[in-house]
Amino acid sequence: MKKVLVIGGGGREHAIVDALSRSEKVSKIYCAPGNAGIAAQAECVPLKETQVEELKAFALENGIDLTAVGPEVALAAGVADVFSEAGLRVFGPSKAAAAIESSKDFAKRLMAKYDIPTAAFETFEDYGEALEYVRKGTFPVVLKYDGLAAGKGVVIPETMEEAEEALKDMLLDDKFGKGKVVVEEFLTGPEFSFMCFVDGTQVTPMTLSQDHKRAFEGDKGPNTGGMGAYSPVPIITEEDIEYSLEHIMKPVAAAMVSEGCPFKGVLYGGLMKTPSGVKVIEFNCRFGDPETEVVLPRLESDIYDIFSAVADGTPMPDVKWSAKVTMGFVMASNGYPGSYDKGHAVTGLENALSDPSVRIYHMGTAAKDGGIVTSGGRVLMVVGTADTLQQAHDKALDAVGKVECDNLFYRSDIGWRVL
Repeated sequence: MKKVLVIGGGGREHAIVDALSRSEKVSKIYCAPGNAGIAAQAECVPLKETQVEELKAFALENGIDLTAVGPEVALAAGVADVFSEAGLRVFGPSKAAAAIESSKDFAKRLMAKYDIPTAAFETFEDYGEALEYVRKGTFPVVLKYDGLAAGKGVVIPETMEEAEEALKDMLLDDKFGKGKVVVEEFLTGPEFSFMCFVDGTQVTPMTLSQDHKRAFEGDKGPNTGGMGAYSPVPIITEEDIEYSLEHIMKPVAAAMVSEGCPFKGVLYGGLMKTPSGVKVIEFNCRFGDPETEVVLPRLESDIYDIFSAVADGTPMPDVKWSAKVTMGFVMASNGYPGSYDKGHAVTGLENALSDPSVRIYHMGTAAKDGGIVTSGGRVLMVVGTADTLQQAHDKALDAVGKVECDNLFYRSDIGWRVL
């Protein structure tokens, strides 16, 4: 029986822990740092995702058989490299391969070099030059901070004033740190998340999902890390999926091998079905959040076997998906994605979980005085599983109504495009 360490402490990691808990091969799960919900299924370890040396020492001391890395910050900090060098089996890409997410400029240049369909772009370090370029173009325009910004480094200005403000944030005030800005043409069409298990050129697709980025109903308000998701995505055809696999996901995996930084782990394609075909909006170097919370409940295969195959470079086992569908609603702290209060009591979770086809993944919670309190911007994700998306929507929303907290909001229109 195997001991597994999961690195991270959000809803994505809770979903990974939940999937591992269904494996007959896993006897013990640790999670660093974990959260109040994860603590019910794993032993939480008080180490941050970026404490790479301490995490390595923990894995060695506790005889960890396999480590699965959740967040991009840990991967960008080189956790997979450090673990591999210590002889530890790890599921997650090297620091060099994680650049596909940690540097938007790297990703765009890679796509341009290998003819992978994406929006036209230019990269700037100088505020004046970026401003001049935007002024000559059309609106809306897409501005992306080059580095990691916890899902908040993309702005889509509709006016020159908004563009000036965003470029000032990114290039003059270093709101996300010192870095470059990628200016992209604005594409239109439905977006979808296509995650694949990747080991070099071996690419195994997962079932599709669609995330809702805007904070408020009707896709209004600021961009967030994601306010809800569902899986599968009926508006994306089998032909679209085949095209995306053969012309985007497989070629980018091959490109990473050619560039000397082969990818191992989850390659996430944030794709858009534009009037002129499917194009790449962004790549991530890990499971998406909140997509993981609706995708992994549909996985029927043993996730430990999948992680092992990628970590060891062995052939991928058959990956099977349930015909059931899922939909999840994020309950976030008032004020998110801006500033928000922490420490508000959360109750009613037992009532919300009275339906066995409902799962609640903790995104930002902590234990306090025997209860659970809010400790993040996104606090919970409530997921319903059913035969149809409408049924999954209704189940999840019914459970959301049973969660009690005086400082949470949510979007009730998740899945509106397909319902």
